[in-house]
Amino acid sequence: MISEKKTGYRKNFSLILTFIVLMSVLFCLSLYLAYNFSKKFIENEFVSEKVNVLEQSIKPYNDFFQKKLPEVSYYNGYLDSATASSFVDTVLLEYPFVSKVVFYDSEVKNTPVSDGLNTGKFSFGPKNIYQFGSLIPQDSVLLFSRENTRNFIVGDDFNGLALKLASYIESLDTTKVPDQDELFSNFSNVRSNKITYLNIPRMEELKAYKRMLRNVLDPQPVYQQDMMCFHLDPYKIKIINSRPLLYQFIKIQPLTYDPLDTSQAYLSTEITLPGPFSDYKLYFISSKSFVDKEILSYFLPIALAILVFYGIVVLVAFLIYRNLNINQRMFKLQYDFVNNLTHEFKTPVSVIKIAGNNIKSATVLTDRELKLYGKILDEEADKLNGLMNKLLAFTQIENKAIQLNRDEIYIEDFIESTVESHCLKHPDFDFTYEVSGFNTFVTDPVLLGSLFDNLAENAYKYSPPERKKLHISARLIKGRVVFRFTDHGIGIPSSEINNIFKKFFRIQNQYNQNGSVGLGLAFCKELVNFMKGEITVKSRVNKGTEFKIVLPYND
Repeated sequence: MISEKKTGYRKNFSLILTFIVLMSVLFCLSLYLAYNFSKKFIENEFVSEKVNVLEQSIKPYNDFFQKKLPEVSYYNGYLDSATASSFVDTVLLEYPFVSKVVFYDSEVKNTPVSDGLNTGKFSFGPKNIYQFGSLIPQDSVLLFSRENTRNFIVGDDFNGLALKLASYIESLDTTKVPDQDELFSNFSNVRSNKITYLNIPRMEELKAYKRMLRNVLDPQPVYQQDMMCFHLDPYKIKIINSRPLLYQFIKIQPLTYDPLDTSQAYLSTEITLPGPFSDYKLYFISSKSFVDKEILSYFLPIALAILVFYGIVVLVAFLIYRNLNINQRMFKLQYDFVNNLTHEFKTPVSVIKIAGNNIKSATVLTDRELKLYGKILDEEADKLNGLMNKLLAFTQIENKAIQLNRDEIYIEDFIESTVESHCLKHPDFDFTYEVSGFNTFVTDPVLLGSLFDNLAENAYKYSPPERKKLHISARLIKGRVVFRFTDHGIGIPSSEINNIFKKFFRIQNQYNQNGSVGLGLAFCKELVNFMKGEITVKSRVNKGTEFKIVLPYND
């Protein structure tokens, strides 16, 4: 039996150890894969998130290009220097990357101009040229005026857009109305760090321009056509770092910029700026230690989720293992119970059968033999009846199938009857008692008697021959009746104290190899609970045991 238990324990221990090792390996592997995934994800983010930074940073430029520039056309070519100055002031205030603006107060007519574009009867040239900028102390600077014939050469900004205008008018189909996108793209010119914009004329004016290009002599009036050249400074673009935990430094650099520090301690990436800033790029650089913090912050929630998952798996495995062990122990307890119960019934039945056979086979029985056999039959029948009554009572109490009968008893008389019955049964039993604080007690005498009998039987059974003693004390303490059963028996090991009130549990010792089904103390526990009391135990091995029972008192 011992070898089987050891073998089972070793098998269970090996199974547990194997499971723990397997789960630990899987846990470590999961953490390793999760960290590599986090690292790869953040590194990909480092490369891809630059697009979001670019979009956020150039959002003011897109707003300027798509919304602010078309406002020039609202004036229909009738911008003067004062109005242009007011318009530019709002541009410089809202868009810091605009460093200065050159305003061309121009006109289209069918007579040649000295500065500008002359094609057939189509002439396009400036009357006045003004410069506005935050670095200029005055509101505006007059760069050129046709009236005072100041020396100024019209540059590529004006000429380039003028040629673009002439080419567009030459190919224009006047029978169709051009859409706004087509007009916007043909009346603006984007160059490096510059945007030149010409106000979009009405359809009637475009038709007139086309007739001029075809040398049609038509006494048309002079048309006002304003042009503005916006000079842009890419270094004044406000960089919006939408991922500050990912990008440590973001700079605007020329496309030809080549960093000197190319060590492996840094991560870097770049993206080209659009439109007039295409000669520049956004340059992103972060130290690996800086990026590692972002990797860690991404990895920790995943690691926590993995930890919780594996914790749940381990808990479920532990509960399954625990239930298997409980079922195994319950099976063993039930198996022992059946064996012991069979033995309990078998012994008195065998004695009764032997006594019956002797009576049956004897021709003549003396009075002494009759009394002996009668006593044997009576005692063995009482054993069977007591065992069946205990099982029945235990089941009834456990299932709340009986009611608590309350009767008033005289406590000294009750204890004396218990002492007398056990002294008659066990003449070598040294039985003493004491009562203090009360005389009568309202309780169920049958259940209390069963409680006393069980504890007295245990005290006698588990005591050496020379120490078969039991002392019962009954006291009224703070409105509660306290019974103490103190013996001088073999005691209970401290490791078993928590198990003695369990059903079918038996302590393995020389006094308990046979003749017990492990119901005595479990029955006592159920009795006390049913009577709304408490039972506790203190014990020292080879010194003795004390059971303390506390019951409610009704005067």
